[in-house]
Amino acid sequence: MTKNFYKWALALLLIAAVGCADDNEIKDGIIEPTNEFAEVNDFVWSGLNLWYLWQENVPNLADDRFASQQEYNDYLQVSPQPEVFFESLLYDPNNVDVFSWIVDDYSDLEGFLTQTSRSNGVDFQLVRFSSTSNEVFGYVKLILPDSDASDKIIKRGDLFTEVDGTPLTIENYRDLLFTGSDTYTLTLATIEGNTITQTGEFVELTKFDYVEKNIHTTNIIEEAGKKIGYMHYTFFSRASENQLNDDFLEFKNGNVTNLVLDLRYNPGGFGFVSQRLASLITGQFKGEVFTRDQYNNKIQEVYEEAGEEYYLDRFVDKTSEGTSLNSLNLSEIHIITTDASASACESLIIGLNPYIDVTLVGDLTYGKYTGSITMYDSKTYRKQDVNPNHKYAMQPIVTKFVNSIGESPQGGLDPDLFILEDIANMGVIGDRNEPLLSVAINDIVGVSAKEDFYKIRAYEKVSDYRTKDKYNLPLILDSSKFLEVFNKMKSQKQN
Repeated sequence: MTKNFYKWALALLLIAAVGCADDNEIKDGIIEPTNEFAEVNDFVWSGLNLWYLWQENVPNLADDRFASQQEYNDYLQVSPQPEVFFESLLYDPNNVDVFSWIVDDYSDLEGFLTQTSRSNGVDFQLVRFSSTSNEVFGYVKLILPDSDASDKIIKRGDLFTEVDGTPLTIENYRDLLFTGSDTYTLTLATIEGNTITQTGEFVELTKFDYVEKNIHTTNIIEEAGKKIGYMHYTFFSRASENQLNDDFLEFKNGNVTNLVLDLRYNPGGFGFVSQRLASLITGQFKGEVFTRDQYNNKIQEVYEEAGEEYYLDRFVDKTSEGTSLNSLNLSEIHIITTDASASACESLIIGLNPYIDVTLVGDLTYGKYTGSITMYDSKTYRKQDVNPNHKYAMQPIVTKFVNSIGESPQGGLDPDLFILEDIANMGVIGDRNEPLLSVAINDIVGVSAKEDFYKIRAYEKVSDYRTKDKYNLPLILDSSKFLEVFNKMKSQKQN
């Protein structure tokens, strides 16, 4: 009896790659469930056993963990809930793998990855004055365009303290803002020092199905003989790739000499979009290594046999659809970051670092150095021929990334010009006098930043619109590469 219980296509891959078993020993994970979720748990275990970055560090994911099929079947019955079973297989989830996740309905996952959600359009940050304070208040970072909030009195920089007349606290904010009614009323306030005063204004907001546009603001600012392109970009979505190319054409036609890329509040997204954006910023490095992915031992071996193009990402000159990129051929860039700039943001920064002068303006970045793939319960873990018996899907970490000279964003990337947003003076995104953008422009044109821009954060962040859960800091890999590897290995076996 084999000690490995991969599904048939995955067993073929590993047999071709590392010779793990004889054909007659392969089992299909046949189970006799005694709880309703054993089938889901089989999907979870087999997927993590093959792809999970830290598979070698988790004893219960070891290839020789089970002596028989029956022992494996019994193990699947131990945790009745797939969420609990999944969490039990993560490597040090409190400190190391704080990013892998599972959902019971892949429609929710797909909605997040396409930036589709129930939203009233208020992108906010919740904070409190200290870790011992029970009181929470929010401030508005953005009002999303064409949303319910976009034609209301609420704006960037506004504060709110109550929902439907109930003061926000550390215990109730999730129920009031995230899981409660789609319609609620915020009590607006202002701040001076550590004193918050309600203004007497109220705004009723309603959530509806909303698809976010991830490029919020672009313009060209002319100053001191420079033409400075500015872009505020909030998620590396598939849908934004062509719009990025179109906007860079406007920069190109506008003869921009410098670029400020604003990644504040950007939690990440698709790695291939980061690669395309880096190629739009530059253009002179086609074919050079942008980033490289590192996998668990058995997947790394498969990829190395398949060829380095499966784990290297290079600068390109076309979109994923084959359209020529409107590259700017810049030799320097200023990038605005906050502590919520993560993952694909950080891959962009470190990928550019060896090639051009990258100046970071703002706060230390989040420090997410890993990437994930979306896995469905099917033979190839893609959505084709998905198991119709349930809708569970998972987004496990499968790789860590470094740049062409081995640098990683682990621990976060330090800003060159440190400046925190001041909730009493947020400014207007894209405006020349907005504090963070002003520091970037002053550096470009050779003017020293004003000392009073450098604020001390006098509060503790609690949660926000985008990163209210660990799930929302993704770097998602291009799944087509994974399918190519499957097909390559299957073909080798059959021949």
